[in-house]
Amino acid sequence: MFRITTKLLAASVLLLGGVTAVQAQDSKPLIEALIQKGILTADEAKKIQEDIKKSVPLDVQVRTKPVTRLSLSGRMQLQFDGLETDRSGTNNASSHHFFVRRARLNLSSDLGKDWSGVMEVDFINTSFSSLILQYKGWTDRVATIGLRKVNFGIEENTSSGSLKVIERSGATRYFVESNNGRRLGAGSYRTGLFLDGTHGSFFYGVALTNPERTATPGFGGTATNNNFAYWANAGVKNKFKGGDYSLGLNLGYLPDQGGKTLGTGNDLLVWAVNANINSGNFNLMAEVLGSQNDRGASATHDSASMGLWIQPSYKFSKQIEGVVRYSYVDSDGRGIDLSDAVRSAPGGGTHDKLHDFYIGGTYYVLGNDLKFQAGLVYGRSQDTITGGAAESTSFGFRSQVQLNF
Repeated sequence: MFRITTKLLAASVLLLGGVTAVQAQDSKPLIEALIQKGILTADEAKKIQEDIKKSVPLDVQVRTKPVTRLSLSGRMQLQFDGLETDRSGTNNASSHHFFVRRARLNLSSDLGKDWSGVMEVDFINTSFSSLILQYKGWTDRVATIGLRKVNFGIEENTSSGSLKVIERSGATRYFVESNNGRRLGAGSYRTGLFLDGTHGSFFYGVALTNPERTATPGFGGTATNNNFAYWANAGVKNKFKGGDYSLGLNLGYLPDQGGKTLGTGNDLLVWAVNANINSGNFNLMAEVLGSQNDRGASATHDSASMGLWIQPSYKFSKQIEGVVRYSYVDSDGRGIDLSDAVRSAPGGGTHDKLHDFYIGGTYYVLGNDLKFQAGLVYGRSQDTITGGAAESTSFGFRSQVQLNF
């Protein structure tokens, strides 16, 4: 009456149930029900029970009784980049390489009804991506202590597993990635205290953190980073017929983290205004970022670096989506290199401004859980920090396969 595929499916469900429940006897009621329904014979049921016992060699136990949920997940991203940089006045350089972009393992748990914890390990960078304890006992607020991203930059705070473009824009990278004398290092991973809340369509957040961007929470304070950094964000989310939108404002104030050398009394203020609009199969994301950096250009000159990016995308079908993005950075005399903005690109020298473009698409095999992405990348830096004529360009191909589990 039942095909062999139906029986194999039933066996698979039982095996999964056995692993999930840890002990094979937990599947006994389900086996008996399948026998009564005529899906399995007594002999087949006996064979399945034997297979279950063989498939569960480990006895997994939750250490403490208050744990009500334990979840394990992961992400793997494999990339190939082929990029050529044309340096003005010098030899060209290239980068053609396969590499693992991310390999992460996430363990999260609920303790009772009000508390939760997350620990996410980034094996590629041998660091943590998240290490937090949260209190969720309020109806409209969540308090967090630990290591996580601050609410600065909509693209930076979009999960790497949900990005429509393989890498974040040059503007985002310039503002949030580690300070190397050019980039501002004013966002991303911080260790501290966070409070996020909602009130109807309004959302907000505040944070008090260490000033340095780091994924090593055990790092101690020094004379260069003993002042706290202060963060705030606010915005609105709402729906309209056929879609939804969000508008946000982000602020960050980092005492003693400005200038060319950290910890020398120069402060850094950063801000961002962003938008995310969905209408049917169309999505538009955009952001403008700005800064006031004391002595950011030199020992005698401040800088007000700014950046922007805009990214329209369209889903032609359930599995195929196209995307275009343009990004621009004006360092205002502080300086930017192609390698600061276009990931994996060889450097092209320190210039004052930078443009980068991306056009590509995504093939969703199983949504964001399994997808292939590919696109063309173009970057151009121009002008010296003193206003002279100069230019370097980078062009190439970027691709990625992603697996979430």
